[in-house]
Amino acid sequence: MMSKDSKITNGVMLNAYPDSIGNALSDTITMLEMPEFKDVFSLFYILPTFFNSDLDRGFSIIDYNLNKDLVSKDDLEALEKLNIQLKFDIVLNHLSVASPQFKDLLKNGDQSKYKDFFINWNAFWEGNGTMGDDGVIIPKKEFLDKLFMRKSGLPILKVPFPDGTEKPYWNTFYQKVNEDNSFLGQMDVNAKSELVWDFYEETLQKVSHFGCKILRLDAFAYLHKEVGQSNFFNKPGTWQYLERIKQIADKKDLTLLPEIHAEYGLHLHDEVAEEGYQIYDFFLPGLTIHTIENTNSQALIKWAKEIVSKDYKTVNMLGCHDGIPVLDLKGKSVNGFYNKGLLEDNEIEAIMSKIMERGGRVKNLYDPAGNKISYYQVNATFFSALGEDEQKLLLARAIQVFMPGIPQVWYLDIFAGKNDYDAADAGGNAGHKEINRTNLTMKNVEEGLKRNVVLNQLKLLRLRNTSKAFLGSVRINETSDEIIDIKWVNQNDYAHLIANLKTRNFTITYTEEGERNSLSF
Repeated sequence: MMSKDSKITNGVMLNAYPDSIGNALSDTITMLEMPEFKDVFSLFYILPTFFNSDLDRGFSIIDYNLNKDLVSKDDLEALEKLNIQLKFDIVLNHLSVASPQFKDLLKNGDQSKYKDFFINWNAFWEGNGTMGDDGVIIPKKEFLDKLFMRKSGLPILKVPFPDGTEKPYWNTFYQKVNEDNSFLGQMDVNAKSELVWDFYEETLQKVSHFGCKILRLDAFAYLHKEVGQSNFFNKPGTWQYLERIKQIADKKDLTLLPEIHAEYGLHLHDEVAEEGYQIYDFFLPGLTIHTIENTNSQALIKWAKEIVSKDYKTVNMLGCHDGIPVLDLKGKSVNGFYNKGLLEDNEIEAIMSKIMERGGRVKNLYDPAGNKISYYQVNATFFSALGEDEQKLLLARAIQVFMPGIPQVWYLDIFAGKNDYDAADAGGNAGHKEINRTNLTMKNVEEGLKRNVVLNQLKLLRLRNTSKAFLGSVRINETSDEIIDIKWVNQNDYAHLIANLKTRNFTITYTEEGERNSLSF
């Protein structure tokens, strides 16, 4: 296990909501204190229902105070005793309509201190569009065509004010309007307001106090907005905002992890890494499925070698609270030149089709007129995406464990969770995500710990979390496309994976306290 002062380079990270196990964070801690979980995790990415929120399962933040229904200060002390460091989100792009700032705006209108904290759509586009019959400005076509959209229609929520007027506010992500006119929404903030930056400073101080070491910047690429730009990763504005956040984070000793989904062919991940930030390896989930289903490691190994050669600092995953990324694998035309993706379009579509055949749901991107322009992600548990084959899941975990980067592990994958169709069907607009968010009871945990697929994953994760070999360098050895051969070496310590994709069997040889050991699956 890493000491508290160790540099985070080989720890394994658990990923869960505070109530993913049992009823509250204390139940997850009870699980982590079980002997089967000893030395398995050094990090814990706790999703943002840790804070007060009201929509999008935590990503519509009301405030960054502890959600006392799920979390206590005792929980934080217990995690510290377990020597588990924490990763949290700051949702840079938006806040809930129930936030103190938006409530003040609703109450006081133009007299509110927070009048410019959020983005009045009409004020933003004034002089650059035409007023529609519904009182909403439609931007000029040349501006509208450039906008990167996360949902169909204009990204607005029409907000009723006490004086009887309705005003459209920028709302990139989710909203919920009820029949009684009550509403929820993730309202985009205006980063041109200094009050927003005061809020960020206050928030980073809070999460640091809670024990945060890694801070994930959710939706950061949507924060910078200008007329005439795509308003997704605007340049140079996004870089300027990132640098400003980094200056605050450095004072709090926080490592930033910008979250960005974009086609590989855009090479935005490369730009973010070159600026010295950790990046998410959103490519690994799809590449792993492609590798296992096609018994061909070529694309995966190419990506692994790129990570090593470019010295990317990554956090990788298989499953997560969101979907299995597929848009990220694509190529992209940039300035008239086509940059290849990690997979061809037909290979990506084959992955999607396979997962859909196995019960997955798909999430798409839309243009302002509501037309689908691209697929985005497929929603399924990773186990179900692999056809609920336990050997495939173990092989996928072994691949993740030996890839460069910090392995982030979705709690449900550990227990070989299956697609939850009832939750997906009942989840409304965002129901596709609920297919992979089944809350486990403590009895589920106890029963799971009797299954080999669970215990063997814990063996793999414990090795990754504790072996000194993973503090060294990695060698991607040349083999046939049906074999994966990856070796980590650190002075006299090593860990060596040889996997046969055709049989799906694999062997790991490693040293422990000077002795050679092996695991075969």
